[in-house]
Amino acid sequence: MAKYPLVPGHEIVGVVTEVGNKVTKFKVGDKVGVGCMVGACHSCSSCSSDLENYCPKVIFTYGGTYYDGTPTYGGYSDSMVANERYVVKMPESIPLDASAPLLCAGITVYSPLKHFELNKPGMHIGVVGLGGLGHVAVKFAKAFGAKVTVISTSPAKQTEAIEHLGADSFLVSRNPEQMQAAMGTLDGIIDTVSAQHPLLPLLALLKSQGKIVMVGAPDRPLELPVFPLLMGRKIIAGSCIGGMKETQEMIDFAGKHNITADIEVISMDYVNTAMERLAKADVRYRFVIDVGNTLNKA
Repeated sequence: MAKYPLVPGHEIVGVVTEVGNKVTKFKVGDKVGVGCMVGACHSCSSCSSDLENYCPKVIFTYGGTYYDGTPTYGGYSDSMVANERYVVKMPESIPLDASAPLLCAGITVYSPLKHFELNKPGMHIGVVGLGGLGHVAVKFAKAFGAKVTVISTSPAKQTEAIEHLGADSFLVSRNPEQMQAAMGTLDGIIDTVSAQHPLLPLLALLKSQGKIVMVGAPDRPLELPVFPLLMGRKIIAGSCIGGMKETQEMIDFAGKHNITADIEVISMDYVNTAMERLAKADVRYRFVIDVGNTLNKA
């Protein structure tokens, strides 16, 4: 339930204009970013393991409650104050606008690829869904040296997946012949879809001991067939963003491999129209708001 007044916006990038007297990691003029969270307890096992994202008391970038009881405000603003622990240094090698979505979408797919050891060169990785998360997952998996198959309900996305994003192959999930031919070929799958969809056909694509990692969030429970898990020692797991240490690692990796999100930059006065287009899936693949140059004009 949203609490008002509310200033939304995460995946925020900008330039440091001022630092506190105890700040050691950043200086004025640094290009920086803030992702999904701005605080945590710093004393639990998750925080001690650099997994602030799984802290029971994690504080989200907007719509949360800060340590002093005040609400947290996000990036639809001309300035923002954040604890340096929750700020990442942005690479000089990639543009700020196209790297901003990596602070949520990027770490959302990078973290499970690393944690579940699906980042080894030569592995065959499936990516379910070709949207804001999926297109970035293809780029990271390819940068790790994997063979990548995109799995989608839409045949129209095949050219985009292979010719633009560099996927090696494409499966139409509603085509039983294609799915049958690909059975038992994938080492792992990153499932980015938040709509209702069957898991059984995806499980069939896995080799024995293969893994499906869910990073989308369907609003209703999915049916989970257990027998295919037993017979192949297969795993269905979940993953949610990543800790700050891993987020910095991800953005450095992106800078080294020239990974960015495909974006459409918009002005503040276009936000309502952008929301309408989002509802129609009419964006390839992320809107980025140029707050700094358009906020006062909106």
